[in-house]
Amino acid sequence: MAAPRLALRVATLLTGLLECLGFAGVLFGWASLVFVFKTEHYFEDLCEPNTQLTVNSTEQADCKAQDERFSLIFTLASFMNNFMTFPTGYIFDRFKTTVARLIAIGLYTSATLIIAFISAGTAPLLFLAMPMLTVGGILFLITNLQVGNLFGKHRSTIITLYNGAFDSSSAVFLIIKLLYEQGISLRASFLFLSICSAWHIGRTFLLMPRGHIPYPLPSNYHYGLCSGKESVTEKKVAESREMEHQSKDLVSSKEENPRPEQTQELRSFWRYALTRRFVWHLVWLSVIQLWHYLFIGTLNPLLTNLAAGDKALVSTYTNAFAITQFFGVLCAPWNGLLMDRLKQKYQKEERQTDSSDSIVAVCSTVPSLALTSLLCLGFALCASVPVLPLQYLTFILQVVSRSFLYGGNAAFLTLAFPPQHFGKLFGLVMALSAIVSLLQFPIFTLIKGPLQNNPLYVNLTLVLITLLTFVHPFLVYRECRRQKGSP
Repeated sequence: MAAPRLALRVATLLTGLLECLGFAGVLFGWASLVFVFKTEHYFEDLCEPNTQLTVNSTEQADCKAQDERFSLIFTLASFMNNFMTFPTGYIFDRFKTTVARLIAIGLYTSATLIIAFISAGTAPLLFLAMPMLTVGGILFLITNLQVGNLFGKHRSTIITLYNGAFDSSSAVFLIIKLLYEQGISLRASFLFLSICSAWHIGRTFLLMPRGHIPYPLPSNYHYGLCSGKESVTEKKVAESREMEHQSKDLVSSKEENPRPEQTQELRSFWRYALTRRFVWHLVWLSVIQLWHYLFIGTLNPLLTNLAAGDKALVSTYTNAFAITQFFGVLCAPWNGLLMDRLKQKYQKEERQTDSSDSIVAVCSTVPSLALTSLLCLGFALCASVPVLPLQYLTFILQVVSRSFLYGGNAAFLTLAFPPQHFGKLFGLVMALSAIVSLLQFPIFTLIKGPLQNNPLYVNLTLVLITLLTFVHPFLVYRECRRQKGSP
């Protein structure tokens, strides 16, 4: 590989990592931002005084409506984060990288400007700004995931690394909180994020392709600084290589012995979306994601309750949570390394059997899926115990589980389904899981209302439901064994 081309690819990788780390998933640092919003008296008019309570407990007990308002904003934003990946995935597939990124930049910049200029009196604009911020962020992630195609056998590692950076970007709101405590206004911080859009635009036109990065990668593929647009010859090479790769991926998970003529025709998007493999992956993602969203969205009132309204203690634990989120970028690549190493191991075994490349790729995801389910179960159990110091362990398990979840999700979809459907399948699974994530608000209302801040029964129910996630890796493993045993 020529030195300029290698330098361009490394620059694309590193700047994409910085983009995901600094901008893509900032929503999930919501607990830190809520602390600042409360200090700025956002929605404080919803707090009703209660003369029967002490001064210290009044804020905790009488601001239930304020907590519900913040929870509703997070629920809406997290729903849009997932649900809008389906139409944005279609935009990425149909109109390609440049158009998708310009839309992302427009949404992100508008959102940061709105947040910069609102105040306590115009706080309801957060219902508009936070969804725009998160949709722009997820588009940054989707357009960057294809960078893994530039690095061949390290593809899964890079995909999970980017998803880990997406998780770690939640620490941005912690930085904003710490700067706010040092006298830097919320407006100044978000104006800085708005100015960074110039950097996003420069990267779009100089370090990213106008179309898609193909996989497998043509030997003389060039983009960005090396070429204004891909040549017709390269497009034809990319298409032929992609068609060859897709023909190896036509594995039916519903039928025991697929007929030869069925394996020769490209299956439509919806036929892939209706396979048992995809449906159980949706269940796996939805259940684990619901736990994470519920925990993040209710963390501030949870800590307030466990700390008996001690604002300094709540601030300390909020900072600890946000700091652990930063290490998601270090946790996620281990998931990708695990899948890449297993894939290489299975490829060696493939030479002695009749197994196809697609089966090898899918089998390499089984340990990752199972380990993610196990981590979520541990996180759920710790989160269910109402002991404040135990929440440090909960924070650690949560960030490891979440980094494995989204990295494993993206990697599984790239390895288990044809690449020409990745954007749509990724968007569909995120959109459908978003509908499940809407349960977090009624659950929060149930805990705050009828259950009187006692989430024990809700947590036990969710822990039992979490056990369903182990079905997915088991079925994928059984499918791999069956396909390996078939000629």
